[in-house]
Amino acid sequence: MKLVVASTGASGAIYLQRLLAQIDCIQNELHLVLSPFAKQVIHDELGELRVPAGVHEHNDRSMNVPFASGSTFFDGMVIVPCTMGTLGRIAAGTSDSLIHRAADVFLKEKRKLILVPRETPWNLIHVRNCATLLEAGAVILPAVPSFYSKPGSVEEVVDTIVHRILDQIGLPAPGTFRWFENLE
Repeated sequence: MKLVVASTGASGAIYLQRLLAQIDCIQNELHLVLSPFAKQVIHDELGELRVPAGVHEHNDRSMNVPFASGSTFFDGMVIVPCTMGTLGRIAAGTSDSLIHRAADVFLKEKRKLILVPRETPWNLIHVRNCATLLEAGAVILPAVPSFYSKPGSVEEVVDTIVHRILDQIGLPAPGTFRWFENLE
């Protein structure tokens, strides 16, 4: 698969880190774009992002990348975490950065676009922007973890969302836990 993973400035850099760690970069072509605020949040929350070998990194201010145009095929794009500001700009069709432009391309080409907002609570503007994007074909996958599997660490809690992202883009999650097998 050819995938774009982007991140914006919402808290939750661990979701990005865990997703990058679970995508096989030998089997998949992976492109990464970080907004300036994502870089700041990553620094504040993780210290540094561990980017696997083989990941192609791009500047959010550049439009000279293959996925900024619909003429080059990519299978999917994930923005994790996705700020409500980014979500709103995408809903409005604003393409003033590579992340916004790529999301617009994925929508217009009817390709998989997954937005993972982590912010809460939502106001009516957020809900309307989500509805607009759902109508346009995006997947809104809020970072709302599950606890069926009785996670024992923060990473296991985060992975409940990461595994849903992987499922949405059609990639297997390594060691996926099947929560329903543990129900008593």
